[in-house]
Amino acid sequence: MADTLTKDRKAPRAGSAATVPQVISVTSGKGGVGKTNISVNLATMLARKGKRVVLMDADLGLANVDVLLGLTPEKNLFHLFEEGAKLTDVLLDTPYGFKILPAASGVAEMLELDTGQKLDLLESMDVLENNVDFLIVDTGAGINENVLYFNLAVQERLLVLTPEPTSLTDAYALIKVLKAEHGVQRFRVVVNMAKTPAAAKEVYSKLHNACDQFLSGISLDLVGVLPLDPGVRTAVINQKPFSVMYPDGPATTALTNVVSKITSWKGTAQLDGNIKFFWKKLLFQD
Repeated sequence: MADTLTKDRKAPRAGSAATVPQVISVTSGKGGVGKTNISVNLATMLARKGKRVVLMDADLGLANVDVLLGLTPEKNLFHLFEEGAKLTDVLLDTPYGFKILPAASGVAEMLELDTGQKLDLLESMDVLENNVDFLIVDTGAGINENVLYFNLAVQERLLVLTPEPTSLTDAYALIKVLKAEHGVQRFRVVVNMAKTPAAAKEVYSKLHNACDQFLSGISLDLVGVLPLDPGVRTAVINQKPFSVMYPDGPATTALTNVVSKITSWKGTAQLDGNIKFFWKKLLFQD
């Protein structure tokens, strides 16, 4: 894998000179809304479309992307920061056509990145610049420093919420902090685990109305509604993407529509959606 990345580093694919990698966060104000599961399946479905995808586990101290995929990485971002590992040593191939950048779990030193660690990431990411179409950043939940850093650095923010009242209030809190303190105005929204389309529409409308009333200038774009699908839980238990176990299932069908919209965003990323921008903006937030 490392040899392939190095060989292709300065050689973009034919016809791809006008494209740049798209960088998307999948984020939430509350845990337990299915954010990481959506990240894994987005990566799976984009890879199935022939896209070159890296999924970064940005829940740095409580990583679980590898767990959902049934993988056991030998190295993770802790080794990049603390032991001098190269990015190509940390990247891990999955059986589903994309790579993951695993984080550590239960490592206190990873809970908040310092400037030196951000610089290490910036320098190491250059190897991916011409080898990735999509970098998906699965953030932690809430409004801690790492969550804010990653959401500030990306081109698009995919905000996941469920019809639960706590999910709605926490999603609003995340939007409020990013808007009030950092000027972020555009969010894409996915309502997950919706029992009915009406329930999804109601929770989205409540979030939209609250933002309209109290946070001027916010743009919320509802890009998808994923139904409450028992196959999703079965897939989690089996540590496989639900889009692989149940390719015709309700959740897969709904997420297919989200993937179609995501691929249409790529043209909007020409100015600031690329990986170098992502890491430079991440670095200089201090």
